[in-house]
Amino acid sequence: MIETERIPAEIASEIVASYEAVIGLEVHCQLQTKSKLFTQDLNQFGTEPNTNVGPITLALPGTLPKVNKKAVEYAIRMGLASGCTINQYSIFDRKNYFYPDLPKGYQISQDKHPICLQGGVPITAKGADGVVGDRFIRFHHIHLEEDAGKSVHEGSDVDTFLDYNRAGTPLIEMVSEPDLRSAEETGAFVTEIRRLVRYLGISDGNMEEGSLRADVNVSIRKKGVQTLGTKVEIKNMNSIRNMMKAILFETQRQIETLESGGTLVQETRMFNVENGETYSMRVKETMNDYRYFPDPDLTPLVVSDEWLAEIKATMPALPHELREKFVNQYGIPAYDAAVLTDSREMAEYFESVCAQTNAYKTVSNWLMGPVKSFLNEQDGDIEKFPLTPEKLAELITLSETGVVSHTTAAQKIFPLLLESPGLSAKELAVSNNWVQNSNTNELESLVKEVLEAMPDKVAAYKKGKKGLMGLFVGQVMQKSNGSADPKMVNQLLAKLL
Repeated sequence: MIETERIPAEIASEIVASYEAVIGLEVHCQLQTKSKLFTQDLNQFGTEPNTNVGPITLALPGTLPKVNKKAVEYAIRMGLASGCTINQYSIFDRKNYFYPDLPKGYQISQDKHPICLQGGVPITAKGADGVVGDRFIRFHHIHLEEDAGKSVHEGSDVDTFLDYNRAGTPLIEMVSEPDLRSAEETGAFVTEIRRLVRYLGISDGNMEEGSLRADVNVSIRKKGVQTLGTKVEIKNMNSIRNMMKAILFETQRQIETLESGGTLVQETRMFNVENGETYSMRVKETMNDYRYFPDPDLTPLVVSDEWLAEIKATMPALPHELREKFVNQYGIPAYDAAVLTDSREMAEYFESVCAQTNAYKTVSNWLMGPVKSFLNEQDGDIEKFPLTPEKLAELITLSETGVVSHTTAAQKIFPLLLESPGLSAKELAVSNNWVQNSNTNELESLVKEVLEAMPDKVAAYKKGKKGLMGLFVGQVMQKSNGSADPKMVNQLLAKLL
C-alpha cells in the first residue's frame, strides 16, 4: 500500500484505485506423448539425468528431426477446445537464442505461422472491482515448440550441471491477449487451462513438476486510458498461488514507482517465494531479436481436412459443456455442477451413477459429501475409489426408497462397503437388521405407546412447545431399536397430536 507520513491511508487507497493492472500470459504446457517432439527419445519425468537422450537430442552431426504426429494432434485438440482457428498450414522455425541446456544452441518453435489462432477460455472470477462475473479471456495464438533441458545448481556454488532429459519435450505455448485485470482472474484462467488439458488427456498439468508453467506480463495504467503501460515479465511461475502473489506485489511496486516520480523499465523479473517479492533478472529490450527463420530440416506442417475431421470426432465433452448439461439435464445447482466437473473422471462417475437412479441431487450430495471426504482422507482421486457407480447407486436407492435411513446408509453401510466393495448394500442392511420398519399399523402402535407414557409432554406440545417433537421421535426410534422409518414416524406423530 502507498502509505507514507505525508500521504494518509485513505488518499493512498484512492491512488491505488485509480490504476488498473493489464495482464497477459504465456502458458507453457508439456504434452503427454510417449516420445519427444522431434525424436523417439522417451518423454518421461523423474528419470536419472541424461538417460532420455539420443543423437537428435544431443544434436550430433548428421541427425535430422522428424515431427511427432501425436504432439501435433494434442496441439490441435487444445485449439479446438478453446475455439481456435486451426491453421492447416503451419511452419516450424528456428529461434536463435543462447540456450545452455539445448545442445543445438537454438530452439525449434513456431513464429509467424502457428498451429492455432485466436480462440480463448471462459472463466468465472472476481474482477478488479471485486465483483464475481463471467469473462472470456482471448488467446492470440497457440504454437508448438520443444522444451529446453534443465540447468541444475544444487551441490555447487560455482558449477552448473546440465540435464538434457527435458530437452526436446513437446510443448504448446498458449499466448493470451492482455485481457486479464486481476490476480484472481489470472488464477481462474490458469486453473481452467489446467482443467482443459487434463480433460483432453494431453497433459497431466502438474505445475510442481513443470508440466504447466507460465510467464506473466504485468503493466499498469490509469483507469480509462487505452494505451498500454510498460510491460514487466515475471518468468517461470509454476504455482497458481504464487502467481497471484507475484501479480499483487508487482502491481503495487509499479504504482509506487510511478507515484514517487520513478520510471518503469521493460525487464524480466523473478519471484522470491520466501519474501513474496519480485526482483530484477535482466533488462529486456523493446524487441528481442531471436532471428527466426524457417527450419530447413522440417517441411511445412500440413493438416488435411480428413485428419482434422477425425480429431474433431473424438473430442470429449468439455468442462463448461458438462456444467451446463448437469444444470439443465440433471437439475442440480450450478455450484454442484462446478464441483463435479472439476475433473473429467468425477464428471464421468457422476453420470454413471445417475444412469442407475434418477435421484440426481442426492447423487451430487453423496459425491460432494461422504465420497469426497473419503477421497480427501486417502489423498486419492475418484479413479481410486473402491465402489463402482453401480454399488453407490444401490446404496443411494436403498436410502431414497426408505429401506434404510440416510444415517444408516452413510454411517454404517458405506464404511463397510469401502472395506469390502464386493458386498451388497441390501444384504448388509438385512443381515444387520438395519432395514427400516415401514409397517403403518406397527409404527402407529409404538407412537401411541410413547404418547400415552408422556401425557404431560403431549399437553405441553399442544400448548405450543413444538420442539418436543424431537423427543417423541427419539422415543419411538428407541422403542423400535432404530428400525422405524423416521419420515413415517413424524407423519404419524403429527396426525395423532
